[in-house]
Amino acid sequence: MEKQAKKKKERWGIAHIYSSKNNTIIHITDLSGAETIARYSGGMMTDKDREEGKPYPAMLAAKKAAEEALAKGITGVHIRVRAPGGNKSKNPGQGAQPAIRALARAGLKIGLIEDVTPIGHGFLRPKGGRRGRRV
Repeated sequence: MEKQAKKKKERWGIAHIYSSKNNTIIHITDLSGAETIARYSGGMMTDKDREEGKPYPAMLAAKKAAEEALAKGITGVHIRVRAPGGNKSKNPGQGAQPAIRALARAGLKIGLIEDVTPIGHGFLRPKGGRRGRRV
């Protein structure tokens, strides 16, 4: 009986969490990153635009993505957290931490957690032109 329990093969995936001020996107792929297993966003969980980047919709999205991944045979995930980066915010939004917590609570094993925010080296010119955005 015990040998059969040990035989169950572990399948790992990667959970890409993009978290900005306005939205949180949870995208679970296989290890190569080529095949999508589950993809949900905060905007799919709420009908109010102002709440898309908040912690609760991010948690719901992560929970749904984790359930789908478990159903497809994924047992653990490595997590890659990304903020907008470039000339925008280098800090992940409010939804990143609740999303990670929800993935762990749903029963997925957590491997490594890394930050993959793109950081510019040198001068990155923001959009809006020389005189900025005129309102």
